[in-house]
Amino acid sequence: MRASGAWLGRLKNGPEKLLDVLLPPHCLTCDAEVERQGSFCAACFSGLNLISAPFCARCGVPFAHEGEADRNTDGALLCAPCLARAPGFAMARAALRYDEGAKRLILPFKHADRTEMAVPLARFMARAGAEMLAAADVLAPVPAHWRRLIARRYDQAALLAQRLGRLSGRRVVPDLLRRTRATLPLGDKGAAERAALVADAFSVARPARVAGKRVLLVDDVMTSGATAEACARALLAAGAARVEVLAAARVPDPRLRAA
Repeated sequence: MRASGAWLGRLKNGPEKLLDVLLPPHCLTCDAEVERQGSFCAACFSGLNLISAPFCARCGVPFAHEGEADRNTDGALLCAPCLARAPGFAMARAALRYDEGAKRLILPFKHADRTEMAVPLARFMARAGAEMLAAADVLAPVPAHWRRLIARRYDQAALLAQRLGRLSGRRVVPDLLRRTRATLPLGDKGAAERAALVADAFSVARPARVAGKRVLLVDDVMTSGATAEACARALLAAGAARVEVLAAARVPDPRLRAA
């Protein structure tokens, strides 16, 4: 009788509890049982490295310690590339360091139809980019080329932008930017080669939505910043007042040996 009563009590708590009865909740990134759907077990959560200070005030690349950074005249910590040449975007932030823990979330999200990963990733991003979200006029995903969309069937950056829009109450324009030409995969390319490959690869599809606005670009992984730079320059040329970037994960600069 006690067991039957417990089951009835769970069923009375609504559809979510019914789902837990039929399909016991498991960790998003492993098979461990958890208390509720869409959550992590303690081991997997502890394996996620949330980016915290110190990091570059401009591009958001994480530092292992302040000794890896330089300071500008205002005293802000900057990486050497940003100190030498400021990028087109005003600021970039990311939620997670792109390491093995982050890959267990992002790679299935990008390549294995695990679109439910957009929910926890957007929550992490909302915390990391709270100030940028509060100041943004519009959110815009970094666009994929149409051929890649056909192959993948969904745009992961657009899913993140939509989730962030719901969390922050900000307007999302999924087709604000378009990728005008396909580019080679950038995974094994250096910073200079990445910049050359994506130069002039983006255009603004809706200039009227940009003029005088603060635009927050949304992407899944930021590596060298070349793609964000190309998007930002297109938006600024179309009249955007300011462009910032928010990514789910940031690849540490390989030149920072301990990062």
